[in-house]
Amino acid sequence: MTLASTTSPAPRPSRPRVLSVAGTDPTGGAGIQADLKAFCAHGAYGMAVTTALVAQNTHGVRSVHVPGPVFLREQLDAVSDDVQIDAVKIGMVADAANAREIASWLDDLGAFRRGAGERAPYVVLDPVMVATSGHRLLDAGAEQGVRDLAARADVVTPNLPELAVLAGTPVATTWDEALGQARAFVAASGTAVLLKGGHLTGATSPDALVEPGSADGGAGRVTTFDAERVDTPHTHGTGCSLSAALAALRPQRAGWPEAARDAKEWLTGALRAGVALQVGSGRGPVDHLYATSPVDVPVEVQAAGSAASQARATSVPVG
Repeated sequence: MTLASTTSPAPRPSRPRVLSVAGTDPTGGAGIQADLKAFCAHGAYGMAVTTALVAQNTHGVRSVHVPGPVFLREQLDAVSDDVQIDAVKIGMVADAANAREIASWLDDLGAFRRGAGERAPYVVLDPVMVATSGHRLLDAGAEQGVRDLAARADVVTPNLPELAVLAGTPVATTWDEALGQARAFVAASGTAVLLKGGHLTGATSPDALVEPGSADGGAGRVTTFDAERVDTPHTHGTGCSLSAALAALRPQRAGWPEAARDAKEWLTGALRAGVALQVGSGRGPVDHLYATSPVDVPVEVQAAGSAASQARATSVPVG
């Protein structure tokens, strides 16, 4: 592994260089395709390494092909040998072998950057472990690999079923219970959690950034972000998109709370705008570019989206 040299001073880049390590989505609503759109929406230069080729659409996954850890490492090394990466977003790892390879690459990259007197890239992990339906997407070995990756990340962004898997507890049914699980995981792992409340019910959809305590024993900080719950069936790829936005924003913000606040605000708007895209006949994607490339939405499309939301969005997770 020959990492990108940083021995000579270089001008500050015009945009943060952010890498997505994830699976694909041919319809563009999730995976690396969604990540690249989220990076672009937040002024970042996006790059992508593929863990799995996924045949899916707005109705669900049909099949998955995993090229394997050898080719995965070749992709990772090809990027980091040449590009100084500012942030990494990790999504679907697919299997235990891939998880181990990503962990090894992060270790090598971090050691090199620290040896050069520089900070390692910011790392955001979206632990893609449980489908919205509740079905497990990984076997036990791969789940442990995701836990090992969580220990190497700065922030983990689980939904409530994924947090339950990480913490080894039943799925939380209240916000207070979810916060307790997040605090326990943060204390055990030393990794911050952006807790997403979209699986709960109510007029609002809260998120909370739960950070580790200080080295001298100080309590960790909890920053809560409230937003009105968006009544829409078009939520495909929200978890991917939020974590990607967080990774793109962190090099441009003073800290994780500021990045999480802006990512949450952006996603809320993207959810509202998703109906006008009219992509697919199932659970459609959000509009990643609603703020940077606004469009006029015909009244009849707005009305159709509202009617579809009332009919289909009985309890849709926003995360």
